[in-house]
Amino acid sequence: MKIIVMSDSHGDKETVKAVSLQPGDGYFHCGDSELVFTDPVFSEMHKVRGNCDFDNHFPRQSLVTVGNKKVLTVHGHEHGVKESLTRIYYSAKENNADIVLFGHSHLYGTEMIDGVLFVNPGSTMQPRGGRKPTYAVVEWGETAAVTFKDMDHNVVDSITFKNF
Repeated sequence: MKIIVMSDSHGDKETVKAVSLQPGDGYFHCGDSELVFTDPVFSEMHKVRGNCDFDNHFPRQSLVTVGNKKVLTVHGHEHGVKESLTRIYYSAKENNADIVLFGHSHLYGTEMIDGVLFVNPGSTMQPRGGRKPTYAVVEWGETAAVTFKDMDHNVVDSITFKNF
């Protein structure tokens, strides 16, 4: 199973288009697209509302199954992700999620907690901390691998979880 994850594109439709052309089994935007919910660029994408999205048609969260994994997507601003993963961890457990996707901090990162994979793809438009704009590729088979790529689709960072 392979999913493509982006967040915090802040009005840049071209990066959303470019990332969504990457091969995958599911496509996710973790909010702050600043586009309308019905924009054709989102035609095959699961998407949620961020704190900078003003179209009320965006859901606050999305829970879908890709392959045999339940994927919970939120923006993160309502879960305090800049402080800790505690609140989003409890949401994951309440929803029986295997993977949690979120944005908001504009910093990429991943962590496996109690068998749940948490992924922040960073920002495709306004990264923080001197980092490059990034999106994430999550592959889950015998291992769980998360690869962060820049807008030229080059690997910036990656991590593989073997015991989950």
